[in-house]
Amino acid sequence: MRSTRMPAALTAGQTTQTATQAATLRPQRDPALRLTAFADDEDWRAVLAAARAPGKPLPQRWDSLFGPLVHLRPDETRVVGQLGQSLDGRIATVSGHSKYINGSGCLSHLHRLRAVCDVVVVGAGTAIADDPQLNVRLVEGPNPARAIIDPSGRVPCGLRLFEDDGVRRLVITAADTQGDWPEGVEVLRLERLACGGLCPSAIVRALAKAGLRRILVEGGSQTISRFIAARTLDRLHLLIAPMIIGAGKMGLELSPIQTLQEALRPRMTPHQAGDEVLLDCDLRSCPVYS
Repeated sequence: MRSTRMPAALTAGQTTQTATQAATLRPQRDPALRLTAFADDEDWRAVLAAARAPGKPLPQRWDSLFGPLVHLRPDETRVVGQLGQSLDGRIATVSGHSKYINGSGCLSHLHRLRAVCDVVVVGAGTAIADDPQLNVRLVEGPNPARAIIDPSGRVPCGLRLFEDDGVRRLVITAADTQGDWPEGVEVLRLERLACGGLCPSAIVRALAKAGLRRILVEGGSQTISRFIAARTLDRLHLLIAPMIIGAGKMGLELSPIQTLQEALRPRMTPHQAGDEVLLDCDLRSCPVYS
């Protein structure tokens, strides 16, 4: 496993530092991100148990990465986003080709996130373009509920995320939309914003009211960007592949800022997965994120 030299602003297992504090910093070679699937791992099973039984401690090697998602108060909700991208911040080429930017280590981490969250959320565009399963296959753990944000009812009912496999399936749509969704799918209706979309904060409240408090916003990039813009995302797991695409779709698209004082500067903890890097970004640590 190769080591990767990190910018001076980052250090393994610590928060963002000033450039004068470190010259050469390395990410953690995190056991949580090892490539083995379905490993006989009692520590990972302990994480799964803690996610379903509040108050149980996490094994030390998992605590920094999954502790913020597992340790919740009874009335608390946690929203985490994940985004895989190239070194230059792109998620696809100019032709839209994106399979696959990230490798098996980061894909395994995505499946671990699904396993500890109550629900995984995607936007209508991602559902139509990718037809994802949104289940847990690469690691041990339960399948989360699946929710799709579909304000206009344009998602076809034959997608794989609508398959009746025993987990909850939800559609989050506008109050005035009459959609054709399969039997057994729960429909959460919200008022439209002036732009025609749905308020991310209202989405989170509706999911929490439905008993789904650990929320993974998996995609697409526009949906994640909207949740960040609305200050609804608590943490962002940024998965960076050793690849420079050069041109194409960017991962995050936020409103322009005029000064660097307005920039989001989250505390970050880097972890290494093979030759890729995961940045665990605590967005709530940003002074301007409110």
